Amino acid sequence: MTSVTPDGSAKRPSVTSRALSLLGAFSEARRTLTLTEMCEITELPMPTALRLARELVEWGALARTPSGSYVIGRRLWDIGLLAPVQRNLVDVASPYLHDVFSATGATTQLAVRDGVRTLYLERLRGSASVPVVSTIGSRLPLHATGVGKVLLAYAPADVREEVMRTLSRITPYTVATPAALSRQLAKVREEGVATTDEEMTLGACSMAVPVWRGDEVVAALGVVVPSPGRDRVRLVAGLKVASRGISRALR
Repeated sequence: MTSVTPDGSAKRPSVTSRALSLLGAFSEARRTLTLTEMCEITELPMPTALRLARELVEWGALARTPSGSYVIGRRLWDIGLLAPVQRNLVDVASPYLHDVFSATGATTQLAVRDGVRTLYLERLRGSASVPVVSTIGSRLPLHATGVGKVLLAYAPADVREEVMRTLSRITPYTVATPAALSRQLAKVREEGVATTDEEMTLGACSMAVPVWRGDEVVAALGVVVPSPGRDRVRLVAGLKVASRGISRALR
């Protein structure tokens, strides 16, 4: 952890850099860490890591699990939402999400792509008894959700290739073969809507449409229902109206 100055002398890392190194130890593959694991990753001495971890927990940047491990705290998420791009997106989209929610009563969601995962920025819980695993700030696979398939369909080719290499079958209905998923994504780009049928959670179906800023898809807007049935056309129409409103506002 100690760097070297131009004159060859040792330069001690600052308290800030050591605290940030603890936060940086977490990743998509390492969402929960013990203190020992954080020390191994950051090469910080145990007493130093313990003192910093306690301070970060007190501030809200980290949180303790019942087992004593550490996870990223909610306060970091709250601060992240202040970033101009995401905050502006949520502020602009919020009235339209409420319009969809009021008209359909369905769980309504706004999501963006975060690497090869779907990051949920906003969610309005519907009245229908539908198992929904997404929460504000959660990250789910791109290939198994309606909003995720929209974001994947318009993602750069290297992102799609990476996702195709790591497809997992979450339920018996998850589309988990590259050929079948590629056909679905092509249809999403053609029709402007993605659908899933119990691919993320049994008993939950979803529909989603892209949100554009100019020529770029910056988010996806979707609903989760027990089964779209005869309401599919009405739900998709409502989503597309809301999407056009958000896209116009973003321009």
